[in-house]
Amino acid sequence: MLRLDAVSVRFGGLSALTDVSFAVPAGEILGLVGPNGAGKTTLFNTISGLVRPRGRIAFDGRDVTGEPLHRRARLGIGRTFQIPQPMHRLTVRENLLVAQVFGAGAHEPERIDEILAVMEIGHKADADAATSLALQELKRLEIAKALAVRPKVLLLDEVLAGLESRAKHLFMLKLRELHALFGLTIVIVEHDIETISNLCSRAVVLDFGRLIADGTPDEVFRDPNVVKSYTGGTH
Repeated sequence: MLRLDAVSVRFGGLSALTDVSFAVPAGEILGLVGPNGAGKTTLFNTISGLVRPRGRIAFDGRDVTGEPLHRRARLGIGRTFQIPQPMHRLTVRENLLVAQVFGAGAHEPERIDEILAVMEIGHKADADAATSLALQELKRLEIAKALAVRPKVLLLDEVLAGLESRAKHLFMLKLRELHALFGLTIVIVEHDIETISNLCSRAVVLDFGRLIADGTPDEVFRDPNVVKSYTGGTH
């Protein structure tokens, strides 16, 4: 489904990613973890088309390394952002409409209604997206906009951050529902080890832009290199 081969990104003299290679099979829920500044969001930016890397990115058997953002969206790559970014002075429904037309190249009102319902924000469909939503609703809208482009793979950048434990648990159940309902492949950036362990079948770990571990959550969180990257210790 998604494959990265020797992906590298430099910003001036800073190496943000160095020779990162891994594959994500169709239907997998993969956790992308690492300390702050490890390169996780930069990696999402390269996959979605915001940043042009060295190396190769393949999606659905096609080299998309040189493809622009909108074309990758239409091929089936959807993403959220770490900080919810509703479009100001537009309603919740209009936010989905803009995402749908840009990302999918079509207007499908029934699809928008379906997404609003499954994300449980249909009652706010005609509310101003930037001023009328609580944090959890903003996060649901962020995912809803990504779903509007009919993604095959969904890149979720810390969608659970800032939520209290019960809300985080309910949100995790919602992600499982979306995975099954839409047949999605999901890559999720999340710092909470328990969430990654419960939600993901596999995790990859970045540290200073390099991939340092790849395996089941239990394997990677016991890896001495991973422990050291988070704590500076060896236990």
